[in-house]
Amino acid sequence: MLLEGKVAIVTGAARGLGQAFAKRFAAEGAKVIAGDLRPCDATAALAPEAIKPVMMDVTDQASVQAAVDFGLSAFGCIDVLVNNAALYGALKGAWFQDIDEDEWRRALDVNITGVWRCCKAVLPAMREAGGGAIVNISSIGALMGNPQGLHYTLTKGAVITMTRSMARELGQYNIRVNAIAPSGVATDGTAEFFGAKTEKLLSKLASQASIQKNPEPRDMAAAAAFLASEESRLITGQTLVVDGGMVML
Repeated sequence: MLLEGKVAIVTGAARGLGQAFAKRFAAEGAKVIAGDLRPCDATAALAPEAIKPVMMDVTDQASVQAAVDFGLSAFGCIDVLVNNAALYGALKGAWFQDIDEDEWRRALDVNITGVWRCCKAVLPAMREAGGGAIVNISSIGALMGNPQGLHYTLTKGAVITMTRSMARELGQYNIRVNAIAPSGVATDGTAEFFGAKTEKLLSKLASQASIQKNPEPRDMAAAAAFLASEESRLITGQTLVVDGGMVML
């Protein structure tokens, strides 16, 4: 059990990848605070003794801090943060010049500043504990460039930059910061963003990979569990691409 005795916060945990992260972490022995704007009751029901749901708005520092405080009160420490919450399915695909400016700002606030807020909130607890692991969720879009989704792709590139810079700063506290860059995963968010084009897009992505399969949520959860565990104790500042071998760094 990779995460026996660990306490993790997973943001955006009501469905999709966030739910998969919470489920896998609980199976690996962790206690999990599952945070989201949506109710996380279904996620908590997957492992009621290990997963505790909490309402969490990453655009509001007070809400983020309240979720961290809830975790500290329930379990006594915070060892792991998975920054999964992001605007994706709620965004509208468009050529960059046609993106609505308010939507542009919302994407940056959730997908970039939200990650920063969460990292700030857990830092004191991780420093006090003598270390920790932060896993940020990026996208292969940040490495390849995606048309008709600049607002989303831009934010995921910023996540990689934050990962590297925070890793430089936090290594002195034995806090590791890494990112995962998934390819197309069949989640609700993917279906909402791409709509009727989803099946065709996923098929195209799979055809471009060395292993011609689309990753599943369980593949991302396995990568996150590894990066959150002591098995990766000397890995920091890295972006792990999970795409079947399409982007090879």
